Amino acid sequence: MNRMFVAVIPPESVSADLDEFLAVRRDAAAFRWSLADQLHLTLAFAEHVPERSLDDVIERLETAAGRRTPFGLTITGGGAFPDVTAGKVLYAGVEADPADELDRSATGARNALAKAGADVDGGRFRPHLTLARTGQPVELSNWVRLLDAYRGPSWTVSSFALVHSRLGEGPRKHPVHEVVAEFPFG
Repeated sequence: MNRMFVAVIPPESVSADLDEFLAVRRDAAAFRWSLADQLHLTLAFAEHVPERSLDDVIERLETAAGRRTPFGLTITGGGAFPDVTAGKVLYAGVEADPADELDRSATGARNALAKAGADVDGGRFRPHLTLARTGQPVELSNWVRLLDAYRGPSWTVSSFALVHSRLGEGPRKHPVHEVVAEFPFG
């Protein structure tokens, strides 16, 4: 069984810009911060992808990506899950142009995983990049206001990736993310 997700991975320059914005602020909170090289926008997540389904997953994701067209994306703003008054996850938001192409990419990725036999987790698609986890519920309003002042460089999304995630195997017990395959649009 494999723990996998389909994601849009920002270019290194985009991740570096956000990382620079957060760097001088991270010491203000004892959060578990995401590593800059692991920032991603999850389109679909499956806790258990059977090994026997992997070829089918790849084939279906290739088909799904082929139906998409490139779109613009910008990291901007932020929020907290489950809410800002008792947040456990701090995230950066995104703006897509056109917005419906991001939603269609997520729907296609979710359907591809499900049709290949993977149990797709999560409810409604809420596009975001996880920045930090708190462990305990924390008032995050000030952090969200800070993120509302951030607008990163825009880029064109022209693919998504299938990523294998191994929990706790990286430095300081961070997950290790390995790109299994990348799927170009169109």
